[in-house]
Amino acid sequence: MCSNSLRSNSISNAVGLLKEEMRRMTSLIMAVADETRVPAGEALAVDRQAFAAGLTSRLQAKEKVKIIREEVTRIPDAGILIMATGPLTSESLAESLKELTGAEALYFYDALAPIVEGETLNREIIFRASRYDQGSDYLNCPLTREQYYRFVDELIKGEKVPYRNFERGVHFEGCLPIEEMAARGKETLAHGPMKPVGLRDPRTGKIPYAVVQLRQEDGQGMAFNLVGFQTKLKWKEQQRIFRLIPGLEQANFLRLGSLHRNTFIHSPSLLKETLQFKKDERIFLAGQITGVEGYVESAAMGLLAGINAALQAQGKNLIVPPPTTALGSLVQYIANTPLKEFQPMNVNFGLFPPLDQRLKGKDKHEALAARALKDLEEWKGIERV
Repeated sequence: MCSNSLRSNSISNAVGLLKEEMRRMTSLIMAVADETRVPAGEALAVDRQAFAAGLTSRLQAKEKVKIIREEVTRIPDAGILIMATGPLTSESLAESLKELTGAEALYFYDALAPIVEGETLNREIIFRASRYDQGSDYLNCPLTREQYYRFVDELIKGEKVPYRNFERGVHFEGCLPIEEMAARGKETLAHGPMKPVGLRDPRTGKIPYAVVQLRQEDGQGMAFNLVGFQTKLKWKEQQRIFRLIPGLEQANFLRLGSLHRNTFIHSPSLLKETLQFKKDERIFLAGQITGVEGYVESAAMGLLAGINAALQAQGKNLIVPPPTTALGSLVQYIANTPLKEFQPMNVNFGLFPPLDQRLKGKDKHEALAARALKDLEEWKGIERV
């Protein structure tokens, strides 16, 4: 996982609304996430180990679930199935997918952020606070103007793992390596992941020029993620450059950043709104391979695919959530987007049908959320035959 954060938990944020919809649809993922959450302000973040262990034990305890731990190299020729192989789909299975789709598999690259050991942080410099006075769940490393510019210069000059030809230009815009953001302009980071808005350094009483935020990774507060610091820097360079950040001079890195491949298909031409393959309706897809971006979005596709696969096994009509819901808006995007160059998408209010009245900002988001939850409850109440 790039991060232990499942992002905002507020329903006035599209991903927070999606989580609430999943809760109302009895999502196992959301139930375990809520049980294993760690402090993260308005966000929902989980203890990775407890989250993974909780999901595994729940599945193992189900009488009708048989877990087989072995590699699947080809898509089976018979039976209802859900393909949810994620971003690291093996080459052999990807080849089988190409045969089914009749096209080359598409892909982009994500970057992982480093994780540092909590006991090695300089708490005399680092202070606790969340942006906009929303609690104090984050640790903040403050930088002066001079420290920030030196850091940016080193990021840009830092030695990076070279791109291979087929990797170029395939990053998801929402998860760019920190050094690529820095190369867009010296102030890019100060207005992005390092923006200091709402964060006042208690030592000086002033707002720093920039900050690096650290988010708690585990229940004990022993590990912290550098928020927004996914990177393609070589590992020695990561340690050298990131230790220039005030408070991280002696940091011990529990994980260093890297890139990984995300495989996905051209869903608008291949998938129905039920997440079935058009050419073979016994096969459902779920997760990032459908062309959604983000853990919550991926889990939401799994929830819908699982429900529909079960309905198909019972000979019942399959379901498509209302487009006014967060889940439905994502389904409409991946199944019906008119874009010629389909790219993975996070859930966002821009995907929702417009409201009847003209509203802006938070009022608009709250109205969209209220409509979504109302329509979801009405949809859930429809009898399935």
